Amino acid sequence: QVQLVESGGGLVQAGGSLRLSCAASGSIFAINAMGWYRQAPGKQRELVATITSVGSADYADSVTGRFTISRDNAKNTVYLLMNSLKPEDTAVYLCSARITTPTKPLFGSDFWGQGTQVTVSS
Repeated sequence: QVQLVESGGGLVQAGGSLRLSCAASGSIFAINAMGWYRQAPGKQRELVATITSVGSADYADSVTGRFTISRDNAKNTVYLLMNSLKPEDTAVYLCSARITTPTKPLFGSDFWGQGTQVTVSS
């Protein structure tokens, strides 16, 4: 079984910074793309940033220039550094990863973490 565990959320004032982490563990052959999503109350889940296995990153327009996604393949971990936070960044942040496992060694499956709350006060 595979688990993704996020950490690093919390309460921060507008303009502040937070760094989220998401570590994958379990029966892992390989981790392909990893990403961060967020969901605010009453809103649909939205993509924040993604990163490929070789480090190519992509961002939502709303966070470009403020957020940085990175990963440590040796630790099976993806990070999200969030700077210049705004109240509208308040949401539950979830990580996701496409992981190949012994039961799905070719195309893998998408796994999700449980989410971590980020609250930005004005």
